[in-house]
Amino acid sequence: MQALDHIRVLDLSRVLAGPWCTQMLADLGADVIKVEKPGAGDDTRSWGPPFLIDPATGEHGDAAYYLAANRGKRSMTVDMATPEGQDILRRLAVSSDVVVENYKLGGLKKFGLDYDTLAALNPRLVYCSITGFGQTGPYAPRAGYDFMIQAMGGLMSLTGERDDLPGGGPQKAGIAVADLVTGLHAVIAIQAALLQRHRTGRGQYIDLALLDVQVSLLANQAMTYLVSGTVPGRAGNGHAAIVPYQSVPTRDGHLIIAVGNDGQFVKLAEELGQPQWAEDERFATNSARVVNRAILIPLLEEQTRHFTSAQLLERLEQRQVPCGPINSVDKVFADPQVQAREIRRTAPHAVAGSIATVASPLRLSDSPVSYDRGPPVLGEHTDDILGRMLGLDATAIEDLRRRGVI
Repeated sequence: MQALDHIRVLDLSRVLAGPWCTQMLADLGADVIKVEKPGAGDDTRSWGPPFLIDPATGEHGDAAYYLAANRGKRSMTVDMATPEGQDILRRLAVSSDVVVENYKLGGLKKFGLDYDTLAALNPRLVYCSITGFGQTGPYAPRAGYDFMIQAMGGLMSLTGERDDLPGGGPQKAGIAVADLVTGLHAVIAIQAALLQRHRTGRGQYIDLALLDVQVSLLANQAMTYLVSGTVPGRAGNGHAAIVPYQSVPTRDGHLIIAVGNDGQFVKLAEELGQPQWAEDERFATNSARVVNRAILIPLLEEQTRHFTSAQLLERLEQRQVPCGPINSVDKVFADPQVQAREIRRTAPHAVAGSIATVASPLRLSDSPVSYDRGPPVLGEHTDDILGRMLGLDATAIEDLRRRGVI
């Protein structure tokens, strides 16, 4: 048994926020039908290099970007601009529990695939729309992309080195954080709506906006402003309210030190051969260290440069001072903890035979995630879905294909 193996999801989304949501639902066991445009498919199939290479022909297949967000789904191709394609999708919606889409405001209404139309056919349907700015407000008609949302939502005002230091200025995160976390919020909202459906018998509409999610992610930084009126700024790798909590230089690189309380600072000072720091009123408490950050950090960095990263890591770990290396992606997958947790998994693939994939972080004791279906190739399951679910025979399916409906 898997937690959501009784749930069917009609996935009309593409690129990242929506597919990240539906991949997680698939990981939890949901039957996810990914609907794509015939001959083209999800935009991210071509967002490379790198591409998956067909071992038989040497030709490139889907891009790594696509493979990252579409594990566990079934792919079918349908042209929703045709009346026949619209009919197919409406019939699938009738037997589905969830629809996920990320078209522009009102983009599916002209196809008869909007919430009001589908809910009239299936009142139990949970329908999740993901847009840049939501269904209301002056920006609602605008397209929204992760990079611009990171900027508009305040994240880039907090990420990067201070303007007065070398390399200073706003920076985006190294991953599409607004897209990814919106996908996670979509999973939460969908599961909440499914739970409520058990009590009411009715589905509902979910309006998710990347900007809303990004602003919510400001968390304590947002509350700093709301409580004090002070506008937080960029602090590089430092922490606004904890010191020392940052990267420090070593003889051969850098190490992260994350001292979360005064007891840990005592141990840090001792290991660096400076036990007097813990008695110095400028550094004895975290509040004092925050005020005197500019004095303490140069002293700290002078001492950490005497050690290699490995030496300092070993010493601090023995004293249970939180610290860690700054790993490149290859070192992440070589890390013994990552390997012990089996974060790299293998999933089957119709062309390559099997591909490496990143494991779901969800560990459920009674309904574990399965990796028995990799990312589908374009239209891999079209015939099966039309035949098994809608009862079309081979002749009818071939006619639809000849006319470009599928």
